[in-house]
Amino acid sequence: MNVRYIVELTEEERNELIELTRSGTPSARKVRRANILLMAERRELTEEQIARALSSSTSTVYRTKRRLVEGGLAHALNEATRPGGERKLDAKQEATLVALACTDPPEGRAKWTMQLLADRLVVLLPEVGLVSAETVRRRLNENELKPWQQRMWCIPKFDADYVANMENVLDLYAQPRDETAPLVCFDETFKQLVLETRAPIPAKPGSAKCVDYEYRRNGTANLFVFVAPLEGWRQVKVTDHKGNADFAECMRDLVDVHFPNAGLVRVVLDNLSTHRPGALYTAFPAPEARRILRRLEFHYTPKHGSWLNMAEIEIGILSRQCLDRRIPDQDALVAEVGAWQAERNAAHATIEWMFDIERARAKLTRAYEAARPNDEVEEAA
Repeated sequence: MNVRYIVELTEEERNELIELTRSGTPSARKVRRANILLMAERRELTEEQIARALSSSTSTVYRTKRRLVEGGLAHALNEATRPGGERKLDAKQEATLVALACTDPPEGRAKWTMQLLADRLVVLLPEVGLVSAETVRRRLNENELKPWQQRMWCIPKFDADYVANMENVLDLYAQPRDETAPLVCFDETFKQLVLETRAPIPAKPGSAKCVDYEYRRNGTANLFVFVAPLEGWRQVKVTDHKGNADFAECMRDLVDVHFPNAGLVRVVLDNLSTHRPGALYTAFPAPEARRILRRLEFHYTPKHGSWLNMAEIEIGILSRQCLDRRIPDQDALVAEVGAWQAERNAAHATIEWMFDIERARAKLTRAYEAARPNDEVEEAA
């Protein structure tokens, strides 16, 4: 018996998919999956009918619906390609194809097309025989060099600011525990909620647990994660959103609820736009915002350097140990996360951070060289 997944889209998601199908930039795979979700939401067609209408397969329709329910819209649209049959071109022939794609297109053409490349390749490599445009597309798509694309990367900008923020955080991690000024790392993540449409039948002697084959999306929840690595303490707060007001409430909880006796709480956090002192003035009257901020000291990781935040390690543990399953609603999420954090806190689980300033200076030489670009000039002078 196959599992049946119900496609339900928010108005924002529906508009995003419609816009995607009208744009000329997304890949054919992504457009096909967008059309699958739009057609499946109407529930007027079976998976077989959707597959026929889009010249696809029922397995693609099924997988796309399942990935939407279990992982969200981006997860459904961005499924990686799967391995196919025997390769048409060997390594040397693929190199010829890539070199050809890097040349100027034929006269009268603005750019190479897959069919143009396939036709020209037959002339350059007569021993290969006919080559389809799809073979050309797949071989170029697998190659690291894609002449028709500009690839977007999350590249750290190594400069003096990057080094300064990195060493500030590493120096803070190296300091001994101080009860009057605890160290707390702060970050957030989200969880896709998946609802079972019918209650499971519990297992009993001679019969396994019975779970209905139909699942339904039930929104998402945001999780703010606090972790005090030297205290062996963590706290997870589940919210609907992660805006300025939510961040401000977390900071007030930090000084008033979690560490009321600390004179100062040193907070490590990334450069998200809401992680700013101004968020507290957005949420609270100025006297209240100032009162909270007097007891907080923010230490920001470098831009594109959130790996320096120990809260990311705790989020990874939370995801593996607690969140890696279907959770139906926010109440269940709060209960499950509460049980997880109570067990971790009772065990006084800590994080052993091994990276320090000395290791940073030895391993990240490129960052330090970028911080002082005039060193050679100064030495020559």
